[in-house]
Amino acid sequence: MFGKRSSTGEGAPSARSAPPALSTATPRQATPSASAPAQPPPVVAETVRPESYYSTKAMVFGALIEALDLSQLSKLDAERARTEIRDIVNEIFAVKNLVLSMNEQEELLDDICNDVLGFGPLEKLLIRDDIADIMVNGADRTFIEVSGKIQLTNIKFRDNAQLMNICQRIVSQVGRRVDEASPICDARLMDGSRVNVIAPPLAIDGPALTIRKFRKDKLTLDQLVKFGAISPEGGEILKIIGRVRCNVLISGGTGSGKTTLLNCLTNYIDDGERVITCEDAAELQLQQPHVVRLETRPPNLEGSGAVSMRELVKNCLRMRPERIIVGEVRGPEAFDLLQAMNTGHDGSMGTLHSNSPREALGRLEAMITMGGFSLPARTIREMIVSSVDVIVQAARLRDGSRRITYITEVLGLEGDVIITQDLFLYEINGEDADGRLRGRHRSTGIGRPRFWDRARYFGEEARLAAALDASADENLI
Repeated sequence: MFGKRSSTGEGAPSARSAPPALSTATPRQATPSASAPAQPPPVVAETVRPESYYSTKAMVFGALIEALDLSQLSKLDAERARTEIRDIVNEIFAVKNLVLSMNEQEELLDDICNDVLGFGPLEKLLIRDDIADIMVNGADRTFIEVSGKIQLTNIKFRDNAQLMNICQRIVSQVGRRVDEASPICDARLMDGSRVNVIAPPLAIDGPALTIRKFRKDKLTLDQLVKFGAISPEGGEILKIIGRVRCNVLISGGTGSGKTTLLNCLTNYIDDGERVITCEDAAELQLQQPHVVRLETRPPNLEGSGAVSMRELVKNCLRMRPERIIVGEVRGPEAFDLLQAMNTGHDGSMGTLHSNSPREALGRLEAMITMGGFSLPARTIREMIVSSVDVIVQAARLRDGSRRITYITEVLGLEGDVIITQDLFLYEINGEDADGRLRGRHRSTGIGRPRFWDRARYFGEEARLAAALDASADENLI
């Protein structure tokens, strides 16, 4: 035991009149959006508690901070620190003569331990694997995304100061900071979940925290087929594309599942290949034994020391990579990625934001132009055609489902126009009584894609032919 109090509780504030005993309230359901068709009732994250709970918690928390020796606490592992905090809080209960039931004491103890050692009220959301996104809009409103639908929860923070402290605790784990001087920050949790924080004065109603959670169990292409994101034949084609070292761009809008799909494709990289990943916030979860993970760095307090994505991609070329994986292409690093794809680093992959394969090519050209490269448009397009083999388009549909809507090959140039051909596409046929979209993945009937010779070189010709034949038979049904 340690702390700034004796075994009789000396050092804790003197006892005052005890607050009223806490009572358990009935859970309150968040109101579903009126525009959402047949939306199920929101999942309530915790029981609604009376105001006396929060006033008691604030009083106990203040007494705990006075009694704790934080310098000693930081030297303990998480389990011993939690035990120490529980001992001190129990003493505070006794000194202040708080009348609480056992359940109320346990809830209060857990909440306070999470506040001191973890991420406070967020802990209950972070342990749930069914949540895709957590969106905190100030201290009093927290939303989650479950099954493609946004739902309001009952999670709330003591005040905006507590929320800001939690934001700072999250970003400091990866060596970043967020405050009034630097109010915007991109970071990640230790499990790779993506984090964005925007703080006052830019966020008017209090800090806005967004967490894109990663599943603990990594999705595979077979699971995407099971979920209906792609047909079995299309899934087989994607496995072959990943195996035979096609250069792939994964295109899609925000929240469409680009990073998840990129993770799935990297499953088919051979264990003997050296892979280097470049990301703004390290999210990719490659399972190969020979992976080097690189992450950009923001500027320091003096505004220097930043390391951009372009510098990472350029440095990759000196690290003897066999494949380069860029988490997201959003600037002039597009030029360096295309150079890598076209100089012996076959099988490189990246993601970018766009709404169709054709638009992805236009955005790629625009990013190179914005980088200050004074190249003729035709030269840039020739570079794109010689570098990119396949574009996989992901989309989040209006019912919240995610689908792979196109698998498209880049064929070449006719004049100044880039020619593409679709191998698979997703057709929407209508919606059911619950508002869920109905559709199917359809092969366009291409019997010999451009990467056929590459598949033959890697011994995948028979699998490719079988998948194409099966998709052609499916079209006849």
